[in-house]
Amino acid sequence: MRFLERQPSSKGPAQRFAGDAWVDMIAEGEAPSRLRAGVVRFAPCARTAWHRHSGGQTLHATEGFGLVQARDGKVLRSSASPVVRR
Repeated sequence: MRFLERQPSSKGPAQRFAGDAWVDMIAEGEAPSRLRAGVVRFAPCARTAWHRHSGGQTLHATEGFGLVQARDGKVLRSSASPVVRR
């Protein structure tokens, strides 16, 4: 894994986010790893487009709350302490 040099936050692209979201990528794995680690900050009412991660995804909520849809279709509320794996 290599840690990426600090870059200015980038605005999340409109095709992936509705509303204002900012992305900071912090690490990525060396091939063949598909690991990517980033910090995403959302303005109130902003969201990602519904999508899937074929290898799964681990989310760490550090503040506020959000809604996450699990593979079985259940919508889970995430908050600042639990880890949500989808």
